[in-house]
Amino acid sequence: MPFAGIVNWLDRLRLQLSRHDALLILSVLGLICGFVTGIVIILFRLLVESSQAAILPGGGVENYEALHPLMRFLLPILGGLMLGLIFLRFAKGLHVLGIPRVMERLIYHQGHISLRGFMLQFFGAAIAIISGHSVGREGPHVFLGAASGSLLGQYLSLPNNSIRTLVGCGTAAAISASFDTPLAGVIFALEVVMMEYTLVSFIPIMLAAVSANSLSLIVFEGQRVFDIAIIQLGSLHELIFILLLGLVAGTASAAYVSLIQFISDKTQNMAFWLRNAAAGVLIGLIALAVPEVMGIGYDTVNQLLLGELGFYFIVILVVMKIVATAVSIGLGIPGGTIGPALFIGAAVGGIIAPLPGLVFEGQVSDPGVYALIGMGAVMGAALQAPLAALTAIIELTHNPEIIMPGMLAIVIASLVNSELFGKSSMFHTLLEATGLNYHTDPVMQSLRRIGAASFMNRNFVQVEPILTRDTVRIILDNNPEWILIKGDQDQMVLMPAVDLLRIMEQQEEEEFDLLSLPATRYELAQLRMQATLQEALEKLDNSQADALYIEWYDQDHYWRIQGILTRPLIESAYHF
Repeated sequence: MPFAGIVNWLDRLRLQLSRHDALLILSVLGLICGFVTGIVIILFRLLVESSQAAILPGGGVENYEALHPLMRFLLPILGGLMLGLIFLRFAKGLHVLGIPRVMERLIYHQGHISLRGFMLQFFGAAIAIISGHSVGREGPHVFLGAASGSLLGQYLSLPNNSIRTLVGCGTAAAISASFDTPLAGVIFALEVVMMEYTLVSFIPIMLAAVSANSLSLIVFEGQRVFDIAIIQLGSLHELIFILLLGLVAGTASAAYVSLIQFISDKTQNMAFWLRNAAAGVLIGLIALAVPEVMGIGYDTVNQLLLGELGFYFIVILVVMKIVATAVSIGLGIPGGTIGPALFIGAAVGGIIAPLPGLVFEGQVSDPGVYALIGMGAVMGAALQAPLAALTAIIELTHNPEIIMPGMLAIVIASLVNSELFGKSSMFHTLLEATGLNYHTDPVMQSLRRIGAASFMNRNFVQVEPILTRDTVRIILDNNPEWILIKGDQDQMVLMPAVDLLRIMEQQEEEEFDLLSLPATRYELAQLRMQATLQEALEKLDNSQADALYIEWYDQDHYWRIQGILTRPLIESAYHF
């Protein structure tokens, strides 16, 4: 196919993707996005785990406990200083990363994520985890996946509504590749990040999750993150302790969110490099006493699932993990909050696990049951993602018997966190700390899913302001709906074609000045063809324009007007 033919085909593809029902093409793109995200996540994990194996005693990943106390103190400090210098040199104000950044880009920037943000997250999160800061990898994974989808869409010059879907695809693929939980990845992307459930986004996101998970399974040979034995509740009498677990998990979640919010608010005016350095010092001090809080901590989570830790030590772990993670995240370390939430939840479950044995005679549930349910409860409450949390623990156990106790604990924990303590999602809290408000509106959500190009009117003629009668007659013979006039200083003016026809029939002049005729004229503003209907509506609301002309940068490297978009056309897309 000649180059011009390829360009024309891509243009038709982009126009089709601007529609809200371009399911087949989006599905193919979702599959590609999943593979790209899977490769990125695999590279990130290999970088982190190989570095940990190289510097930690015994070559064990996350074996921070075996480090000499001096090294446990110095390693986070070194990591904090490195991060401070990197962000000072390259960030240019880009300090919020992870899932909050993805949500902010979706709500305010149509899902456009920069390559600079991708690189900062990739290497920043790797340094943070390797140096022992108390952060997770799933938040960075989500950002890297979302950025992969966004950059793919931007490279192909896709309309913004399609880029939004690819961001969701990357999110689901990242969670899927992280935990071997493809369905939880899909639910997380729809419930937390995109906050919508539609067929046109659901299927591409599912394909992305499957493709990324497949790659991860191949590379890591099915290696599971958690050592989970057969999970089964001992008896229904233990539901009272599941209820108690939900209460404690909700309280721990509220403390987790509150402390991060407090530290972030109090240090917001500090220089970012100084915040990172301070985080290193504080984590180093905590690590001297409780090295288990360093890094992601999934080795300790596995010990909790197997019931290998003592009661009082677990209580210390809960408190110190909340403090260490709040220090790291609150002071701007570019890591995630999901991993620590799972750690805290497993520890909360470990606290509750011995209690049934003190009350009931006979066989009671293994500690792993309470640890796993606690993981789901804290994750669901802190992230305000109950369905994603429930789906995750079901997929991790491959056992539907976990559904009822898991659902009870997650619901109770979420209610305690949001209603009793008045805490919102961790991600919303982190966004608000930067002065941004993550709000959604059903109409705006609907308009974001549709490209402006799919509703533009292409029945127009572009003309100069001075026309002869013969030229006007030729133009009107083609039955245009609109006359687009190039006015002074390249200002575009719109006139209904019926007005020009009426004037030509009423007047006998041989030449017409379209800018001075007694006709209806509309002031126009420019809109790029990639824009969504939501962007178009905001453009009309924020300008003095009556309508929009849509431009596209064509193969000849010129901006060409492709269509006209009026407010009634936008309003026709509302679906209630």
